[in-house]
Amino acid sequence: MRDPQLTRRGLFAGGAAAAVGALAACAPEQAASPGQTATAPGRAAAARAAHAAAPLPGGSAVEPFDGVHQAGIATTPQAHAVFVGLDLLPGTGREAIVRMMHLLTDDARRLTQGRPALADTEPELTVLPARLTVTFGFGPGLFEAAGVEERRPESVAPLPRFVIDRLQERWTGADLLLQICADDPVTLAHALRMTVKDARSFTRVRWTQRGFRRSAHATVPGTTQRNLMGQIDGTVNPQPGTPDFERAIWVADGPRWLHGGTTLVLRRIHTKLETWDAADRVAREFTIGRRLDTGAPLTGRDEHDEPDFARLNATGFPVISEYAHIRRAHVTDPGMRILRRVYNYDEGLTPEGHSDSGLLFASYQADVTRQFVPIQKRLAEADLLNEWTTPIGSAVFAIPPGCSAGGWIGETLLS
Repeated sequence: MRDPQLTRRGLFAGGAAAAVGALAACAPEQAASPGQTATAPGRAAAARAAHAAAPLPGGSAVEPFDGVHQAGIATTPQAHAVFVGLDLLPGTGREAIVRMMHLLTDDARRLTQGRPALADTEPELTVLPARLTVTFGFGPGLFEAAGVEERRPESVAPLPRFVIDRLQERWTGADLLLQICADDPVTLAHALRMTVKDARSFTRVRWTQRGFRRSAHATVPGTTQRNLMGQIDGTVNPQPGTPDFERAIWVADGPRWLHGGTTLVLRRIHTKLETWDAADRVAREFTIGRRLDTGAPLTGRDEHDEPDFARLNATGFPVISEYAHIRRAHVTDPGMRILRRVYNYDEGLTPEGHSDSGLLFASYQADVTRQFVPIQKRLAEADLLNEWTTPIGSAVFAIPPGCSAGGWIGETLLS
């Protein structure tokens, strides 16, 4: 007798009841019928189920999927992230893209709420969502493939070439982005596999970039992230729920289909940790313009003190150098700032024992051209930190707005 076969398409097409019955028939452990004594495997299954029913609060934490905005942007950053760049297969047009986004939205909605995707053969891996979010982005190629090039925001295009860039094709560009974040790496890995499984009928993987921050509960909530260079990274981020955040991050002008969405610039930045290690603490703090221990500007005492760029030292030079990173990145208008959602990456050691490490710099803003590009130009021109950092990957995406229950991501563009 042949084993029953489960397929994702069969379930989505309406064969769920039959397939679930087949799955039950194949289950290795059966519950005891009334009047029977449970077998040892049955007792073990019951014990595991009871244990799984009372997870720690962090494991059972759920981030809403449906809403005006996609989750994973204003969401407090999770400990683990994977960014996946996908390219559409040749001949994939608008109708196929719509089918794909229906499937991927259904997967994301289920998984983020702690429910298995249809035809999920490892449903036990979904019961601890651990604040899982799945965020979708559309690259320039998707607009062309879908025949909606005229609806692409002008700033959703490859960035200008900056003199510090050493971009590698394997980390650059993509038609579709999956940004998957969670506080648990097992949850993350399972969500990645389930979503890519449904995307591969329409796409091929261009790149996969994994990142991490401090583990959940390792620091007090609200503590600013540190990167692997030891710097506090993201002090001047706009705060969700404030008018400045609304103005800086969510699209309210431009294409109507994108209202409530945003744009993302993802930059892969390699760091030269060995030569950074050789610099003394004074040189490092002079380069950044902040104290490494507290994150305070060199003119202040606390992390969130406003830097005084006009203050001079005893010899008449600015305390915060005109080439210091925080001066070059400074934006006066809070509504023109970017949201830095930064993750570290570490790909291990080279044969010489050097770290292959850096940053996955995810920058969200309402308009790439007006907000991100001017900052990057100033940094490229004269940032002391350029001595130790090199951009090796770059991609730009439109992040569509969220959807209502029963809706799907991208419907405002593709319906």
